[in-house]
Amino acid sequence: MKLLKTIGRSTTTVLAATFMLLGCLHLQAQTPKEWKQLKGDVTLYMANDLGRNGYYDQKPIAELMGHMAETTGMECVLAVGDIHHFNGVASVNDPLWTNNYEQVYSHPELMLDWFPVLGNHEYRGNTQAVLDYGKVSRRWMMPARYYTKVFESKGTTIRIVFLDTTPLIDRYRENNTKYPDACKQDPQAQLDWLDRTLKLANEDWVVVVGHHPIYAYTTKAEYERTDMQKNVMPILHKYNNVAIYACGHIHNFQHIRMPNDNIDYVVNSSASLARPVKQTDGTVFCSSADGFSIISATKQKLRMSMIDKDGKVIHTIEKLKK
Repeated sequence: MKLLKTIGRSTTTVLAATFMLLGCLHLQAQTPKEWKQLKGDVTLYMANDLGRNGYYDQKPIAELMGHMAETTGMECVLAVGDIHHFNGVASVNDPLWTNNYEQVYSHPELMLDWFPVLGNHEYRGNTQAVLDYGKVSRRWMMPARYYTKVFESKGTTIRIVFLDTTPLIDRYRENNTKYPDACKQDPQAQLDWLDRTLKLANEDWVVVVGHHPIYAYTTKAEYERTDMQKNVMPILHKYNNVAIYACGHIHNFQHIRMPNDNIDYVVNSSASLARPVKQTDGTVFCSSADGFSIISATKQKLRMSMIDKDGKVIHTIEKLKK
């Protein structure tokens, strides 16, 4: 009888272990299948507020980005500001380029084009060095402080408009001690360029990205948002062709829709260290998870999927052609 009990316990243990293993294998097999569904004709990563020298969740999220790209086949990374905390970089030879970027985003699938914009933390340092880093790294694609890029595949076109938002906010420009390069910029020249760019944009989809939000829940100063609403928002509405305005800066996920406004306003979370969030006017979704987003497009559908650090899609924004 004792022998039978022992055999019974062993059999039960083996069966339990087998079921657990099969369950794990099922989950592992299921995840890439789900990730594959995120792929469009054009598929892009969006990541921002990265720079923590690999600490917190930066390194695991970087590894996840690389792993997911094996399935989704990313075309590039939109790096929407604050690649370097806290005082930007001093030069193209600053060690932060190695500690914050090259050694963290080292997965083979991330050896693709990165299209950055400057964040407020870059403006605490040498912003020209951020532009010039393209002379050092072949994957760092930053032709100017603000610029536009059209991605095309299988007949689908998507235009990404990259804004330099820090100089568009008065208080940054006025603080020439903390943000020495902000006061040197001409905000009106950028706004005129944005107007011309959107006037001529006739792609299937137009997405505008910048570091600072137009709408968001945040404990940061209200003038950041009111200046963006005053300076940028009227131009975004002028030609009725902007689908999404997406930003970083707030370190959490937010999706906001305002009444009688066809633009979806998206805050992409930090890819290293997130902050608490709660609902505000127009909130469709919010989460204090850290992570990144995937933007995918076909001729009929634009989708932006928020991905947490476990690789789960926690919210999706979809725009359909009428």
